[in-house]
Amino acid sequence: MQRTSLSPESFLHTGPAASRLARSLLAGLALAGLAGCTTPGPRGPAAGAAPAAAPTAPAAPVTVRLIAFNDLHGNLESTGLTLPWPDPSDRRKVARLAAGGAAPLAGLVRALRAGAPHHVTLSSGDMIGGTPLVSALFLHESTIDVVNRIGVDIAIPGNHEFDAGREELLRVLRGGCADNRPDAPTVSCAIGRHEGARFGMFAANVVKTEGGTLFPASIVREFGGIKVGFIGAVTKITPSIVVPSGVAGLRFIEEAQAINAEAARLKAQGVEAMVAVIHEGGDTGTPGLPMEWNDAGCPNPRGEIFDIVKRLSNDVDLVFSAHTHQGYRCVIEGRAVMQATALGRGVSVADIVLDPRTRDIDRARTAHRNLPVFNERSDPALREAIIAAEPEPWRQALRTAQPAPDVAQRVAEYVAAAAPRAQRPVGRIAGNFDRSGRTDASAGRLVADAQWAATRAPERGGAQFALMNPGGVRTDLRCASAPPCTVTYGEAFAMQPFGNSLVVMTLTGAQIRQMFEDQQAPGRERPYFLIPSSSLTYRWNARAPHGQRVQELRLDGQPLDSAREYRFTVNSFLAEGGDGVRMLASGRNRLGGMQDVDALVAYLQATTPAPERTPRVTFVE
Repeated sequence: MQRTSLSPESFLHTGPAASRLARSLLAGLALAGLAGCTTPGPRGPAAGAAPAAAPTAPAAPVTVRLIAFNDLHGNLESTGLTLPWPDPSDRRKVARLAAGGAAPLAGLVRALRAGAPHHVTLSSGDMIGGTPLVSALFLHESTIDVVNRIGVDIAIPGNHEFDAGREELLRVLRGGCADNRPDAPTVSCAIGRHEGARFGMFAANVVKTEGGTLFPASIVREFGGIKVGFIGAVTKITPSIVVPSGVAGLRFIEEAQAINAEAARLKAQGVEAMVAVIHEGGDTGTPGLPMEWNDAGCPNPRGEIFDIVKRLSNDVDLVFSAHTHQGYRCVIEGRAVMQATALGRGVSVADIVLDPRTRDIDRARTAHRNLPVFNERSDPALREAIIAAEPEPWRQALRTAQPAPDVAQRVAEYVAAAAPRAQRPVGRIAGNFDRSGRTDASAGRLVADAQWAATRAPERGGAQFALMNPGGVRTDLRCASAPPCTVTYGEAFAMQPFGNSLVVMTLTGAQIRQMFEDQQAPGRERPYFLIPSSSLTYRWNARAPHGQRVQELRLDGQPLDSAREYRFTVNSFLAEGGDGVRMLASGRNRLGGMQDVDALVAYLQATTPAPERTPRVTFVE
């Protein structure tokens, strides 16, 4: 794949997407950079800053509708997407509402915009990366194209935007075609030249080692003569959850620190109304009970976003969050903190009211709500019950929203282009492989076994086992009818969509044991289990202290020798220390292998695997 460098000025290109993108980025570039950190306190002019000349105030308050979605992950089709919802007949039970799809999402966005003269549509990160075939096959150019048509105005990166590296991210945003190699599993510019993004991307805490931010720290929009600043940040742990080479030359500083610094800078320039868009999240509610994503009481809040919000400057009036794929609408110290689950199944909407006297957001008059994205598969009775329970103006938007025909047509064109490859049968399975389970889920075991089989031969690395990270297994493999059943390339690709290659490496038995112990290193609340191939087993004693939890570690039934060296396989993401498995970065005598999806396809072609009932990692409490 051809990679090109890109400076912020490079966004000012010519072409169909140029003018809108240039306007968005110039607004942010004029305000980009980091200033000193501020702390929450009384609202007013920044200390030491000369007061900016106030423009003529509007005669009446100005209402602006903000429409946000998060963690789309290239889910352009609606097939198979559902949203857990409290059953109207018994709110202790969960109903599964069919929801999502780019065309229904576009329809709801347009219905919401129709009811608001002033509006901004934004993405809170992970628009691309970890996607189905219809996005990944086309290097996510299809998702950028479709999101342009939905009408996104501004966006922040999530951690998955960096999956293929910063240069590829910048290419996808700027436009243009990547080199198409005959052996590559992906295709660039499949149905015409890729025009790039029509929206501006911004993030205050993604800093280049040579200085400055990768994207503008903020974007400012003006409504009725009043400016609103949007300040972005992506989770600071991004370097530990993407391929390290993908974030080489970048630092991800603490989210609140970066946002507060930019808020102080904007305030010194006369911007009073500020919205934070943060790709980090949390969860609320009671485990085991249905999601109540509009409970402003915010029962049992937990997760990083709530700690970040407590450290934000009081100048920030509203927070859109993401990353954890949860739904919540909390009001914390007078400001809303929202997330609308993920995969295009919902949106967060806030009608902010700009006070003409203070030129700030009147928090008391701001209305906000999470809304589901109904699609053609949504149960009519459940849909009507949900709409009837919504207050206005949200009820009207939900009732009038219809899938956008132009977006549906464009998605259909990409689906048709992907169909010959997606529908090709590649093998059979003798049962369902899913991602449920406390330790090693059957879907992860399948992938680990496939990767071990692909690298066992001496000429392919001589691997004695393989390890798979559960976050890299993106879907289940299920039979629609009685097994055995056929698996298509599209289904295999959806399970392994990242395009990682296999890496065989060497560690000692002592290093391998330590790596497993560090699955719950001191300070980590719960273990993060790597999933082994069938040749490796062990017990995990949850009551034992760190250093003594891994017991009966065996390879082919024999205890692992601490002094002996062992060869094993991981994907290239893990091989660079991804998911915080730092020991793997020390692996020696590395040998690269085939793509992970190719290994899975080869395994399905050679066998008809059946899911095992016995775990390979036995959990002992």
